[in-house]
Amino acid sequence: MKLIADESALLKLKDFKLPPQLGFGKVMAPVMIEADYEDGKWSDMKLIPYGPIPLDPCSKVLHYAQEIFEGLKAYKTATGEIQLFRPELNAKRFNKSAYRMAMPEVPEDAILESVHALASYCSALVPEQMGASLYIRPFMIATQRELKVNPSNSYKYLVVASPSESYFSSSTPAVKIMVENEAARATPGGTGYSKTGCNYGQSLFSAIKMKEKGFDMILWLDAINKKYIEEMSGMNFCAIVNGELHTPELTDTILDGITRRSLLELAREMGITTKEYRMDINVLMEQIKKGECTEAFACGTAAIVAPVKSLALGHDGESIELRDHKAAPVANKLRQRLLNIQSGIEQGPEGWIQKITPVL
Repeated sequence: MKLIADESALLKLKDFKLPPQLGFGKVMAPVMIEADYEDGKWSDMKLIPYGPIPLDPCSKVLHYAQEIFEGLKAYKTATGEIQLFRPELNAKRFNKSAYRMAMPEVPEDAILESVHALASYCSALVPEQMGASLYIRPFMIATQRELKVNPSNSYKYLVVASPSESYFSSSTPAVKIMVENEAARATPGGTGYSKTGCNYGQSLFSAIKMKEKGFDMILWLDAINKKYIEEMSGMNFCAIVNGELHTPELTDTILDGITRRSLLELAREMGITTKEYRMDINVLMEQIKKGECTEAFACGTAAIVAPVKSLALGHDGESIELRDHKAAPVANKLRQRLLNIQSGIEQGPEGWIQKITPVL
């Protein structure tokens, strides 16, 4: 899968200017990468102008949700270098999702090449502020025109990018969590561990009720017992209990978050004991009441780390505040360490950073 740059895409890049306000995922880079899968093989990749893609109304992605995606970031260091954070893990997880959704794998080296290339061409669009980044979204959709319920025989792989500010600013108050004890996000044997849109779309109904009740995020429980903590909508969950970092163990209903994995490694490096196990929400609520659980936070690529102010069990449950939610000393220490590595201020573990060579 070679990469071919369209001349019109290069012209788009030269004429593009960043607006003063970026937000998160709102401003799109003027170019994107695409490749097509037909007859059992992938085409070469092309750098083309960003814009609408032709899609038949009966494409299988529109009817049977054969779609997967990833999210990663390119950061600019204080010396002006551009670097990616652990993109090889995104490539591996992309193909793990593809396998579960009955889609063809994209060669990992091609995924990495496409991500590197888009970051290289868009290097001038990477914001300089701490925590800001070029958010990169590789994704794949099923394009076969047919209404029969079976896997598609054709697919489109695309990579788009968005110059973005932090998902949450450093001044954002700690978030209020509603523990969803009625609906379920994922079931054993399903797609919960995959980065596929259907996992996120089905969570939106609960999100509406959450907002109506004045909460900021949802914490999902397991579908069978409705008591074991799983994850947030798009983020993993961690708690500080008796000075230790506790997080739900991975199952086929929980996404293997790269930020989660990195924070666990950094915590151990910093001398913090980590524990991964089936976390009972009732036990955790008691630990919060007793002051044994002093902090909790959500973590993911977009938000990095978001401290939790309070948890409420159910839509009308009483909110219980975390003792250290304002200072969030452990969460913020981990967040800063990770940001420093991603931004080139500190050196991280070997292999975590991949440098980008600007093209333009």
